[in-house]
Amino acid sequence: MPKKNEAAAGTAEEKEASGSGKEHTKNADNTSRLLGEVLTYLSDDEVEEIDIEYLLDHTECLRDWWDQYRENNRKQIEEEIKNSLNKLPLNELESIREKIKEKTN
Repeated sequence: MPKKNEAAAGTAEEKEASGSGKEHTKNADNTSRLLGEVLTYLSDDEVEEIDIEYLLDHTECLRDWWDQYRENNRKQIEEEIKNSLNKLPLNELESIREKIKEKTN
C-alpha cells in the first residue's frame, strides 16, 4: 500500500498531466478557430485578391500565432541555409556576406 506522500505525489502528477491535456485541447481549439476563419476568408467569392496582412490584422490572435510559428521554425531555416551554402557559387556567397554585414552594422 502506498504511503500518503506517494499517493499525494501521484495525484499531483495526474493533475499536471490533466492540465497539460486541457492546455493541448485549448491550443487545438484555438488553432481550429484560426484555420476556420482563414478558410472562410479564402473561400469568400467576393475576395478578388488575397491580402495576408488583412488576415493577420483582422483575425484575433492570428498574428501572434504566426510570429510564434515562424520563431519556432527559425532553427530549421538556419539549418537549411547552412546545408545549402556549399552549393552556391562564390559570387552569391559574397553577396550574402555583404547583406549580413549591412544588417549587423
